[in-house]
Amino acid sequence: MGEQSESGVELNLAEGISARWVDSTDAAVGTGGLPEDRVAAAAWTNASKTLLIEVPAELECAEPSFITIRGEGPEAKALHLVIRVGHHARATIVLDHVGVGVLGENVELVLDAQAQLNLVTIQEWEAGSSHISAHFAKLGRDSSLKHTVVSFGGDLVRVTPSVELSSPGAEVNMYGVYLADTGNFFEHRPFVDHIAENCVSNVAYKGALQGRGAHTVWVGDVLIRESATGTSTYELNRNLLLTDGARADSVPNLEIETGKIEGAGHASASGRFDDEQLFYLQARGINETAAKKLVVRGFLSEVIQKIEIPAIEERLVKIIEAELEKVGA
Repeated sequence: MGEQSESGVELNLAEGISARWVDSTDAAVGTGGLPEDRVAAAAWTNASKTLLIEVPAELECAEPSFITIRGEGPEAKALHLVIRVGHHARATIVLDHVGVGVLGENVELVLDAQAQLNLVTIQEWEAGSSHISAHFAKLGRDSSLKHTVVSFGGDLVRVTPSVELSSPGAEVNMYGVYLADTGNFFEHRPFVDHIAENCVSNVAYKGALQGRGAHTVWVGDVLIRESATGTSTYELNRNLLLTDGARADSVPNLEIETGKIEGAGHASASGRFDDEQLFYLQARGINETAAKKLVVRGFLSEVIQKIEIPAIEERLVKIIEAELEKVGA
């Protein structure tokens, strides 16, 4: 179904999924989480209407749904979305941010027992845009969330996804991919709160930076509470610095309150090209510039392939190739 709202939000939803605007005092608002910083709180207060997306119980959607948020200029706006996935339902939803805009955004994700959601949020803003987005996810028993953040455009982009694993057997896989150029500041702060027993979380973000002044910040937090026995978790961040003058800050944090877990770990690294990879490619007749482009594509594509939406994957690869052409990788 296709639909255009008065708020610059375009909907193209798979059959069976419904959408409606409700007052922000509606009982559904706040079921996924509550804001914890000033910008999220201001956006929460200033969004008089909330877009409620509902996936009915038992519905299995083979086709992805698209929600396009189109910036309409430098005026600051607030947006609030609640996505609810019913018992044993399965859906893929893409949030696509384009144009020029200044947006404060809150996204709530509520998964019932055994529900599965593949959520992709794309930030392909034009220059002059600022986007602060807080995501709150609450997972039911044996439910599964795949959450992917893609940041390729905008002067300032800050995405803070928070996941509450408060029901046994829940699983979350959080992925991120970003390519920052001169004039881009991208900040990603994934947080996983392990509360219930036998839950699983995996976090993997990869980014590339080129151009003087390109700056990214990644802060990954995982909390394993005393009640979260049987937890399995791992978080990873890798950054590839393509040119001088780019800066990547990376801080993984892991807090463990119980020793009765299956496993926990984290890793972080930022650096330049792998000389062995470049030598391998050049030894087979590929020139240095082309070899570097292949390395970058392979580095980022490892995460992009997790999206599992061919049209989106192809689009993102084309964006990477266009960006690398600007400075010859």
